[in-house]
Amino acid sequence: MKISLEHISKRFQRHWIFKDIHYTFTAPGTYALLGANGSGKSTLMRIIAGMQPPSLGKVIFDINGAVADHNTVFPQISFCAPGMEIVEELTLREFLAFHFSFKKPMQGFDIESIISLTGLQSSADKPIGDYSSGMKQRVKLAQAIFSDTPILLLDEPCTNLDQKGVDQYREWMEQFVKDRMVIVASNDAREYYFCHEQIDLDKFK
Repeated sequence: MKISLEHISKRFQRHWIFKDIHYTFTAPGTYALLGANGSGKSTLMRIIAGMQPPSLGKVIFDINGAVADHNTVFPQISFCAPGMEIVEELTLREFLAFHFSFKKPMQGFDIESIISLTGLQSSADKPIGDYSSGMKQRVKLAQAIFSDTPILLLDEPCTNLDQKGVDQYREWMEQFVKDRMVIVASNDAREYYFCHEQIDLDKFK
């Protein structure tokens, strides 16, 4: 699978966030979107995910040499970002059951094994709204990483995590992202240390 950004530009009112990004992501592969605060890392991630349109340019999805529309590609994308919403009225067990009714879990995993990996077994039947910010971030990471998708998009994945949570994130990256396209938007080397390619958005002003 390939994702090609063809002359992607984004403007908010009169201000251009970035201009003329031309790049191709290929699976498997690990990529980091870097840049100063306000450089558009999160915005570009949402454009890649199809959550936000570019002002100029287009995103092309290539599956086995054939161009696919976003409706075809969407089920193959997992996304995690600090601002994404999860259904906080549900318990963790209920939320994962809801999530995996839309996307399959990775082969060999089920809801109980994923809960165990998060370390949140004792809170699995509590509403997610009662969780700390770090616990919620672990839930967001788990729903993305353990979905059976070839594309994994992670925006500032260690936000709100303590050192134990960061260590857990690193373990998951080392064990569960092989053969996938992984794109990380970050300014924190702990989050993108494993990425082999880096794209500096400050170069596209």
